[in-house]
Amino acid sequence: MPAGTLFIVATPIGNLADLSPRALETLKTVAGICAEDTRHTRQLLSHFGIDRPLLALHEHNEEAMSERIVERISSGDSLALVSDAGTPLVSDPGYRVVRAARAAGLRVSPIPGACAAIAALSVAGLPSDRFAFEGFLPAKSSARRERMGRLASETRTLVFYESSHRIAESLADMRAVFGDDRTAVIARELTKMFETVLDGTLAELHARVEADDNQRKGEFVVMVQGAGDDEEAQLIEGRRLYAKLSEHLPPSTAAKLAAEISGAPRKVLYGQGGAD
Repeated sequence: MPAGTLFIVATPIGNLADLSPRALETLKTVAGICAEDTRHTRQLLSHFGIDRPLLALHEHNEEAMSERIVERISSGDSLALVSDAGTPLVSDPGYRVVRAARAAGLRVSPIPGACAAIAALSVAGLPSDRFAFEGFLPAKSSARRERMGRLASETRTLVFYESSHRIAESLADMRAVFGDDRTAVIARELTKMFETVLDGTLAELHARVEADDNQRKGEFVVMVQGAGDDEEAQLIEGRRLYAKLSEHLPPSTAAKLAAEISGAPRKVLYGQGGAD
């Protein structure tokens, strides 16, 4: 019997009408569906009158499940992999299964559809020819700021996912790291009833979110415009490196190394800690 196929199926991020006809047909005809949350997926399938066996696949069992899934596909079953919403593997489990299937020489085929990051970028009005998707930031503020610090000189548009209970704190950290005046866009509850897209500076957006309880509910995509020209990016990166290096080295040495690595002017960096 010929081997089956592993279909990576995108599902709606809110509006159920966004499920494509091809995705619908695939979910109806596969031998089983691998789902991050079987209860959530069962509700989606029930809405469309689909009755297929479900296999739980999440971050805690993905390694163990990969072998089982590969065995089934090798024996002739075609399976679908879905996440709770959107395109699987984008900030969701699944890449280990895909890697195992491809290593076994099996066919892995995408059934494209909704993706919150791409949907948000399409309406943001920020440069989207090049962007850096960072997914969810760390839960703790110190770790968030450290991650952001490494991105401060990035010239591409930055794309983050954030939850309702951390959106205000994350925006505060973005202001501290990227600066109050950096342009950003917040897309909330995309394709759902209370969809909103807000734009402005990070300071303005933080104030709006803090002032309105409704803007702290739902699921968020936060997009931050990248650093300006190469000179500005070099300066931002130089200052970040100088701050880190000066914790362990004399200011003049820290400035020299930070300038060599980043390309920023040494005198400007050294001026942060004292006169040359």
